[in-house]
Amino acid sequence: MGRLFVINLEGKIYSCKHCKTHLALVEDIVSKSFQCRHGKAYLFSKVVNVSVGEKEDRLMMTGMHTVADIFCVGCGSIVGWKYETAHEKSQKYKEGKSVLERYKISGPDGSYWVSHETHVGGSDADDV
Repeated sequence: MGRLFVINLEGKIYSCKHCKTHLALVEDIVSKSFQCRHGKAYLFSKVVNVSVGEKEDRLMMTGMHTVADIFCVGCGSIVGWKYETAHEKSQKYKEGKSVLERYKISGPDGSYWVSHETHVGGSDADDV
C-alpha cells in the first residue's frame, strides 16, 4: 500500500469520531434533514479523506438510488454514503454529494451523537 496523504481542513470541521481525521466543512452542508439508521445525517457538497466503496442500488425513503458507502481513510470506519445516481427526477440534486452520519462524526465543537436522542459534548450550535 502506498503512502497515505490526508487533507487538513481549516475552519469549522466535521471529523471522524474514531480517529479525528478531517472529513468536511460546515460551509459545505447542503442539508441537515437527512436520516440514517442511527439518527441524523447531513448532506455535504464536498467531503475529503474518504474512500468510496462499491456502488449498489438502495431503496431509500426518497426512492431508488445508486449509492456507495464512504470510509474514513484514517481508520477505515464507514462514515456515510455517496449518491452516485438518483433514479427519481426530483432527487437528481443529490448526485455526486455525500451524506455523513452524525453518529459517526464529531462536530466542529467536538460533540458527537451516540443514538437517536443522546448528544454528547458541546452545544453543537450548528444543529440549532
